[in-house]
Amino acid sequence: MSDRHISQHFETVAIHAGNTADPLTGAVVPPIYQVSTYKQDGVGGLRGGYEYSRSANPTRTALEENLAALEGGRRGLAFASGLAAEDCLLRTLLSPGDHVVIPNDAYGGTFRLFAKVVSRWGVEWSVADTSDPAAVRAAITPKTKIVWVETPSNPLLGITDIAALSHVAREAGARLVVDNTFASPYLQQPLSLGADVVVHSLTKYMGGHSDVVGGALVVADQALGEELAYHQNAMGAVAGPMDAWLVLRGIKTLAVRMDRHSENATKVAEMLTRHARVTRVLYPGLPEHPGHETAAKQMKSFGGMVSFQVEGGEEAAVEVCNRAKVFTLGESLGGVESLIEHPGRMTHASVAGSLLEVPADLVRLSVGIENVDDLLEDLKQALG
Repeated sequence: MSDRHISQHFETVAIHAGNTADPLTGAVVPPIYQVSTYKQDGVGGLRGGYEYSRSANPTRTALEENLAALEGGRRGLAFASGLAAEDCLLRTLLSPGDHVVIPNDAYGGTFRLFAKVVSRWGVEWSVADTSDPAAVRAAITPKTKIVWVETPSNPLLGITDIAALSHVAREAGARLVVDNTFASPYLQQPLSLGADVVVHSLTKYMGGHSDVVGGALVVADQALGEELAYHQNAMGAVAGPMDAWLVLRGIKTLAVRMDRHSENATKVAEMLTRHARVTRVLYPGLPEHPGHETAAKQMKSFGGMVSFQVEGGEEAAVEVCNRAKVFTLGESLGGVESLIEHPGRMTHASVAGSLLEVPADLVRLSVGIENVDDLLEDLKQALG
């Protein structure tokens, strides 16, 4: 992948890696290869390695090369959604009887995948506070094959020391998987800190415009990458060419967007700490956040996600969500527009009654790139 070495600077790599000018026309944007099959140069003679777009597609290849370059990995793989990527990873690495340690604060869809799907074919799992390496070590069993981490976590913005947990996992002969969706590779690169696999929902910051659904895996080990690619083809939940093209387009502005997301989120978090109706603010950029020092060590800045709790309980939190005007009430995150949601009733309803149940008075914000003064005023009026 020669274009990976154009520059060591992230912003340049984001724009150029995988984005080779079209050799036929010179177009500076890779074409959307909206095609299912390819003319072969004789039986078994693949032109450029392409035969069928489930196996490989040039637009998806461009995205996968870009993803690998941004995360400093050996292989990137693009999927139809973040959960499709997770499913492929789990079915590649696990067999009946294996065990996984999952975080006590995780995306509801990830928890559902473990609790309702993977467990049905004999995979066991247990929960640990991944911000505490000793707690993770205690949760590991002789059958543990994966330690799963989100950092920052969803929706409580917990921080895990990736380097510390990589040692814990390695000692146990397990692989460390890090969901890097909230940070993006611009703010954090888990493979460089010892992780084995990085997971992304490309729907979020990587796409950045709330117009595409996608997922990704990036790995440090070439052999594991080949194994995952085999299962990706065998299982088939690949990113389509239009979706891959949209994510590639979004990634080109990732750096400038993440700078603005982080800047706006910091100001929002600081305002919320001073508001009389807010009882707790969860943002790793705040010095009082328990993971602040670790986040400052392993992240470029602190990202665009903020959660907070309000006095008055669940109904008060729901009312804040309903009263917002600039913040759009909706699930997902990472787009240029600001979103607000009630995790307990929306994105994390699937964890109700479990060890991962979220506080009923919690509100989660995806802080966009609008003028921050408008965002601050909107939250003030929503809080009343």
